[in-house]
Amino acid sequence: MTTARQDKVLLFRSLHDTAAPLALANAWDVAGARVVEAAGAAAIATTSAGVAWSLGLPDGDALGRDEALAVVARIARAVAVPVTADIEGGYGDDAAGVAETVAAVAEAGAAGVNIEDGTRPPAELAARLAAARKAADEAGGLFLNARVDTYLFGLGDPETRLAETLSRARRYVEAGADGVFVPGTADPAVITALAEALPVPLNVMAGPGTPPVRDLAALGVARVSLGSSVAQAAYATARRTAQHLLSTGTYDPVSDAIPFPELNSLLTGRR
Repeated sequence: MTTARQDKVLLFRSLHDTAAPLALANAWDVAGARVVEAAGAAAIATTSAGVAWSLGLPDGDALGRDEALAVVARIARAVAVPVTADIEGGYGDDAAGVAETVAAVAEAGAAGVNIEDGTRPPAELAARLAAARKAADEAGGLFLNARVDTYLFGLGDPETRLAETLSRARRYVEAGADGVFVPGTADPAVITALAEALPVPLNVMAGPGTPPVRDLAALGVARVSLGSSVAQAAYATARRTAQHLLSTGTYDPVSDAIPFPELNSLLTGRR
């Protein structure tokens, strides 16, 4: 017999479809997650950067495991759709620590996780993913998305970056990853090469300059994420509002705010 969370894991897996890519407008708190869900999202993804910023911390493994898990648990309780959690490098000093995190993420109600390599050696992330896979399976399943940061961080020689990305991605799939996330490139040729070469769903990060979702689907993409950009846009609105208020005494930036009753109603009865 499957549990409700396991049903969400199965649903989340099925949403990775190149015919209709899973589109994720990343959230960092319950209110944002409910707004995204009410807009029609099939799933909710968290952004570790957004969560860290909201708690007064910089992005980049400064967020503690307990703080991150508390947010994931609150979001998972508040929405009906599957939730996938951005857990950076796994919030652990080693593979065993990552396994503990993944088990706790499943306990919090999530259906998936993102784990990134960053500047770590590929062998280290592969070990973390293998431990995460074991922990996820023991917890009843979880979609493991391995993030390859070669393009995002400009790692290595540009001439061999695609080959290096594919080498890492295949290694991560062998370690147990269900999907591969390659942020940092909007080049259709690169995206097509990745999609054609990978045996698992490809996730890309979208933003200004990235082809629309329908065009990414034609390139073979199965999942499209906005990453931290939604949080950045929200904070840009806060800054713009403050600047208008303090310089001209006007309030134009809040003219398209969600009406108070509508936003409040999205959270009625939620904890």
